[in-house]
Amino acid sequence: MATRETTAGPRHRIVEATVELLESGGPDAVSTRAVAAAAGMQPPAIYRLFGDKEGLLEAVAEHGYAQFLESKRAQLDPDPQDVVEDLRCGWDLVVEFGISRPELFAVMSRATGRGVDIAHRAGLEILHGRVRRLAAGGWLRVDEELAAQIIQATGRGAVTTWHSTPAERRNPALLTILREAMIGAITRAEPTVPAAETGTAAAARALRAALPDDADVLSDAEQQLLREWLTRLAADGGAPHA
Repeated sequence: MATRETTAGPRHRIVEATVELLESGGPDAVSTRAVAAAAGMQPPAIYRLFGDKEGLLEAVAEHGYAQFLESKRAQLDPDPQDVVEDLRCGWDLVVEFGISRPELFAVMSRATGRGVDIAHRAGLEILHGRVRRLAAGGWLRVDEELAAQIIQATGRGAVTTWHSTPAERRNPALLTILREAMIGAITRAEPTVPAAETGTAAAARALRAALPDDADVLSDAEQQLLREWLTRLAADGGAPHA
């Protein structure tokens, strides 16, 4: 405990103590008295720093997201040689986190605070970046928004099913099958060749995939409108409707 006290501020010490109690004893082990004792502090410090237990759990969720994003960014390759394999690795990382840290994952999934929302959006940006690279390479068989939804749904479903299954009946093959079903649902066996595609729809798909999230030359409203037009053009090649 001395090391924790000398290397971290009181807020961080309390959050780390809460995570340790949560992962070793489950939600029932997390009481303000137990957390204060584990952090080497008095219970009033928790209320002063976090307001109440719910505020503390929100801070724990933010801490979990920070760790998760750190691992995602460490793995992130902005220009992967194989974009489909890159998607597999990203999916595996999310599922492994949820399976290996179930109590923390559950707290993160329930949290609704502003800090958690910001972290969640940061994670989505990484996901959407992977989807855009798939689209740009001609790999997607569905639109980008649906692809992102399928990736998220299969990942969460894999984690939920794993933990709801008795330990003696869990089969790692489930995770592989779900992942490959996701890959098959959103990607083609062979990419379309962008150079061979012609027409308005093909051009719209290519431009939409290449658009950055933070284009300085356009306002947020202009980016949203442009993406809406490109999505319509990519879908049917028609002109944007007024």
